[in-house]
Amino acid sequence: MALDIEALSVRFEEQLRRVAVADSPFVTEVAGHLIAAGGKRFRPQLVYLASEFGGGATEEDLLRAALVMELTHVASLYHDDVMDEAELRRSAPSANSRWGNSIAILTGDYLFAKASILVADLGTDFVRLQAQTFTRLVQGQIAETLGPAQGEPPLQHYLQVIADKTGSLIAASALFGAMVAGASQEIQDALAAYGEEVGLVFQLSDDIIDITSDVTGKTPGTDLREGVPTLPTLLLADSQDPADQPLKDLLAGDLSDDAALVEALTALRSHPVIERSRAQVRHHASLARQHLGPLPDGEAKQLLLQVCDDLVERSA
Repeated sequence: MALDIEALSVRFEEQLRRVAVADSPFVTEVAGHLIAAGGKRFRPQLVYLASEFGGGATEEDLLRAALVMELTHVASLYHDDVMDEAELRRSAPSANSRWGNSIAILTGDYLFAKASILVADLGTDFVRLQAQTFTRLVQGQIAETLGPAQGEPPLQHYLQVIADKTGSLIAASALFGAMVAGASQEIQDALAAYGEEVGLVFQLSDDIIDITSDVTGKTPGTDLREGVPTLPTLLLADSQDPADQPLKDLLAGDLSDDAALVEALTALRSHPVIERSRAQVRHHASLARQHLGPLPDGEAKQLLLQVCDDLVERSA
């Protein structure tokens, strides 16, 4: 590959910490809280890979595009944690649990503003795309808060929520990389469609992991205990089999007791909805792979395909 992604990643971390610095030491501390906690940096990596399909981008523009995407993502996490009343994020106390909801919300706003300053230097097309992405993030959060409209299938509602909250930013990351490198419109469209599907695969595989995995570092059943809708529980809710009613009743009850949670997890792990959920993950991963068809063969394309394989594997 033409890009030295490892060297880019080192520079990216330096600039990410620097861009969060504010005039106030307190704001600097809070804004750097989640950044210091680390993360997969999946969106910046996607920016780099997507840029390989264009005529080339300056390293500065590439880093700026990656910073815009990661800052937008991190900013949304501050807001998400307030909405979810989360106590932990990336194994560290969440900003809202440490400093309160108001500070967490304002810090998210601050990081969004920082991203907006950076994106302005990339041009109006990038500003428009970031604004469109931000619009979808907010709409997705509102839709999740309100729940399905009357007559709207809950699973359909859920898939749209995660498309807006997760897929939009992953798609924008791929599109940012392609745009900054001057890729053709066909390549841009293909990468954006790929990112949308990968976003779904990412979240749906997480849904399965919440129930099935004991080795990811995430406490199993976190979403289950909090009553957060996930793909397996929504599929179970659609079941018309009377034999599923006791498990439905168990999930609808109080799972704050550890014994009740273990009982629910054990029952779900052996239930057919887990395999049906994995089939959904495989389906969306297959769609993502298909969208990569117009891309020229090479290491960058192979790595994008590998992302799909890895996400399917993690939920197997």
